[in-house]
This record gives sequence, C-alpha cells and structure tokens, in this order.
Amino acid sequence: MAIIHNLGETNSVFNQFVAELRSVEIQTDRMRFRRNLERIGEIFAYEISKTLEYQPVEVTTPLGAVQMMQVVEQPLLATILRAGLPLHQGLLNYFDRADNAFITAYRKYHKNQDFTIRVEYISSPSVEGKVLILNDPMLATGASIVKTVKGMLAHGMPKHIHIAAVLASNEGLEYIKRNLSLHNITLWLGGVDDELTAQAYIVPGLGDAGDLAYGQKD
Repeated sequence: MAIIHNLGETNSVFNQFVAELRSVEIQTDRMRFRRNLERIGEIFAYEISKTLEYQPVEVTTPLGAVQMMQVVEQPLLATILRAGLPLHQGLLNYFDRADNAFITAYRKYHKNQDFTIRVEYISSPSVEGKVLILNDPMLATGASIVKTVKGMLAHGMPKHIHIAAVLASNEGLEYIKRNLSLHNITLWLGGVDDELTAQAYIVPGLGDAGDLAYGQKD
C-alpha cells in the first residue's frame, strides 16, 4: 500500500520553489533551476527524517553532557540520472553520511513515437533491510520508477521505500499503486497534475527537468 504526502497542499516556502521551477521566465536561469531542485530535496529530507528510527545519544558540550535523539541508521539515497542529480544533492545535504545509488534509465522511442523505459545500469550497495529513498523530479507514467525499484531489489529487500518527486501525474500514481502494491512505499510530492501529453509529459508540469538543469540533449 502506498502512502502519499503532497507537500504542495500546505502553504509554505516549498511552494515558492516549485512555482519558480514551473515559471518559463525563471527557468532560463539554469543555476537557479538546479538550486531550487536542491532546496526541494532538502525539504523532502527534513520531512522524511521524521519517519526514521531514533535513539538517545550522549553528546558532550563544553559545559557538560546532554542526551540527544539521533537517527539510528542513515538511509540509502538513490537517483535516476541525470535530472535527479540536483534533487539527490539536496537529500544528501541532510543525510550527509548516507550511502548512494545511481541508476541510468531513459525513454527508448520507436518509429510510431511510442516509447519503452530502459534501465541499463544500477550502481548500488546492498539495500537489504535499509530505508531506501529514491528520487526522480518528474513522476509521469510511473514506469521508470517501477522498473528502477524492481531493479534495486536485485541488491536486497529494503525495509521501506520512500519515493520523492517534485511533480507527479494522477496516471503515474495509479501505475505505481498497481505495480508496487506488495512493498511498503511512501511517496513525497510537490504537486499532482491531471494530464499527460501523447509523449507522456506532465501538463502543466514544468517541461523537461534534465534539459532545464543541464541543457538539451540530442
């Protein structure tokens, strides 16, 4: 069963960062686009951190000692290249001792303009018994997330899977619910849009996050 947290439903500075990602005027500044993705990753990390397991640890100060609650085990952070890199960095800024996994996935287009999702390479440590945080800025059809999760399971069975995406489509969320129903999954979103184009881009969305962050590809 998937649990969904849409942070965009609560008024906060988080929505300012999402609005700037969507804006065609502000999108022309690649550095700002990447930084806003990173900021959103930091907010996701803070919210996800509330769900982790904690234990008391004694900390020595210059004037004494105090018991502080600290995370028992750092999560494993995973990202789908290349668009996910800035979002991943935001998560890593907060979970700064976490292990990391990197996945190459892309759309393989066919002559009729249909496409399939191909996951070609996964670089990951063991995920057995760990909390896995997988990020991808745009959750459109949901196919790349599903294939990535199933690929990650070759490295072990995680205790819990968190999926962080800036924007999702209703169709993509339903696809994940259908295809990952046997896993403990929590989705963290910045917004949910209703439509997908024929090329499976989210509408109104924000465009191609990878191109906006790093430039157009052939």
